[in-house]
Amino acid sequence: MAQFTVNARRFDPYKNFKFRVKWDGRYVAGVSKVSSLKRTTEVIEHREGGDPSTVRKSPGRTKYEPITLERGVTHDIDFEQWANKVWNFGAGAGAEVSLADFRKDVILDVFNEAGQKVISYQLFRCWVSEFQSLSDLDANANAVAIQHIKLENEGWERDYAVTEPSEPRFNEPEP
Repeated sequence: MAQFTVNARRFDPYKNFKFRVKWDGRYVAGVSKVSSLKRTTEVIEHREGGDPSTVRKSPGRTKYEPITLERGVTHDIDFEQWANKVWNFGAGAGAEVSLADFRKDVILDVFNEAGQKVISYQLFRCWVSEFQSLSDLDANANAVAIQHIKLENEGWERDYAVTEPSEPRFNEPEP
């Protein structure tokens, strides 16, 4: 495991509003919201026959929660093209699912206030289980039309090769 150096001058935690999502080697346009990365490990309880009052616990199966990506509706068709690989309505018998490439690895990069990459996660074997192409339309609203995809995944891990960058400093003008 990589060794970490801590920036003793940084006191503030990273903010949640600077991030980018990447698949197929390029950043996806306009993603404005990503749900949390969450995993849960089941607890297996057991006890020994000679100890009636103590329950022992050990880890069981680990489950990774789906991740939802949201963005404003534009002409970009990345979400829809990926969703169509899982179910392409009207494609004909034997062509509804693109079995060869409906899964993708996804990268989630988090940036500090200066725009430097500070954290990166790799999400493995993702596929689209839900696609919303257009949000509710309301003539009396003042809002952006949103589309979203829900990504099932088989796990994620932090990329420890991404280390804390040196924080930039503005040069002060000489008097």
